Amino acid sequence: MKTQVKSRRRQFLKSFFFGLSATFSFRVAANARDLQNSKIRLTQQIEDHSDTVKSVRTSNPIVIENQKQGTTDWQLTNPATKQEIEGYASLTSINRGGKISLFVNTNDPTYTIEIFRMGWYDGTGGRRITDKIALSGIKQPPPVEDKDSGLIECDWKNPYILNIPYNSNDATDWASGVYLAKLTASKSGKQSYIIFVVRDDARNSDILFQQSVTTYQAYNNWGNKSLYRWNSRRIQAYQVSFNRPYSKSPNPAAAYGVGAGEFLTNFQPTSRTSTAGWEYNMVRWLEKSGYDVSYATNIDTHANHNLLLSHKAFLSVGHDEYWSWQMRENVETALKNKVSLGFFGANTCFWQIRLDLSPITKVPYRTIIAYKENAALDYYQDHRNTTLWRQSPVQRPEDALIGVMYDSDPVDDEIVIDNAPAWLLSNTSLTKGSVLPGLLGYEVDRMFGNAPANTIRVAHSPYRYKGRTRYADMTVYTASSGATVFATGSMQWVWSLDDYNAPKLRSSRLNLDAQQMTHNVLARLLKIV
Repeated sequence: MKTQVKSRRRQFLKSFFFGLSATFSFRVAANARDLQNSKIRLTQQIEDHSDTVKSVRTSNPIVIENQKQGTTDWQLTNPATKQEIEGYASLTSINRGGKISLFVNTNDPTYTIEIFRMGWYDGTGGRRITDKIALSGIKQPPPVEDKDSGLIECDWKNPYILNIPYNSNDATDWASGVYLAKLTASKSGKQSYIIFVVRDDARNSDILFQQSVTTYQAYNNWGNKSLYRWNSRRIQAYQVSFNRPYSKSPNPAAAYGVGAGEFLTNFQPTSRTSTAGWEYNMVRWLEKSGYDVSYATNIDTHANHNLLLSHKAFLSVGHDEYWSWQMRENVETALKNKVSLGFFGANTCFWQIRLDLSPITKVPYRTIIAYKENAALDYYQDHRNTTLWRQSPVQRPEDALIGVMYDSDPVDDEIVIDNAPAWLLSNTSLTKGSVLPGLLGYEVDRMFGNAPANTIRVAHSPYRYKGRTRYADMTVYTASSGATVFATGSMQWVWSLDDYNAPKLRSSRLNLDAQQMTHNVLARLLKIV
């Protein structure tokens, strides 16, 4: 155990000094004396930091899982940028002991599937779960398109059926997590991913990490249709299907994430923002830190009203923009039942959606319905209308739950600490007015006046937007149940935790103080302090 602690301490020091260097390259450095004093002061805090992390590190399945041999073989070396090989899963998640179908399309005569679980694994980022599985290639039929709704859906054949074993005595046998099926075409050598989550519904982990797949699908323009006009053919769709692959990012430099939705990279237009992702960064950091975490998608948040109740804290990370009425109801019910909420992103719960079954397979929750700007065309004109949550006829502003709600993009700036409570800044060098460079953006939230009365404005960060100064906010409040609700109000906060995608798609934003704040938040959510 002492050896592990020393090793982690060395990793922590390395991360600190690398992050400190990156931070001061992003912003004008302080003078040499201040810099040296800062290094000395923060180095002295490492013992306290280690104690904070150690308090949540036990022999939980995540700690044990990440001690297994990792590999970088999960990475794509020859991405399929022209759809040479592509696929999708029959479900966004599957419980341990279940089975999931993987549908693949390729012109190559044969291809292989390799399954990897994503995590930390001593920095390799993933662990091999299966050897290469060789299969015959199949050219799948073209998708079916509904002209009225714009819905594009595949009806592919001959899937590979993946059976997930269940060992009640070993939670690390196909441990709950985000999994990537790596597809490699035999002749062209082209590669892409199929992404899915393995749940463990029987295990009451401390933290439930939600993968925001409805946002993935909203931006996905495979077949030239998404919920956005800017990346659709002629007009945006009002319905999109999970029965289709995830397309590549508009940024060619982000091709190595093709097929994985917005888990590794994202679909944002290159002219407006970085195409680096957010979720994987926090997955890596949580598992590196040894938190007891399990995984689900927001389809599960919608479908299972008991899902959140078996955990102490629920995390929404990065870009969690599209929520159904049932998702919000289930999250608010969990809050009333003392489940704490951590929103490590921005633009959360912005559009209301409905989920429907697939017209082809009749499987539930495979179709997203969202009229958005054209909500007047929606056949429901009551609380189910697919408009903004804050607008009529829904009229449930996001900040009433989260504390903040979406205001602006694109933004790339610094976070300024405001009235942060002492517990939040414990073991950091931060005080009121301190700056965290590069962690504000790309979408940001602010307080709009609907948050609970006891909400604390943790940060109040100025930024320039269209020639004017605006402010973004970070908040925390205690619900009537005693649970804590924390919101960063910024997607880029998680870049302080882990450097995946740097420097390929963005500059490094590692920050020791932000990492310690995140530990402090999680300790509060888990009621450790």
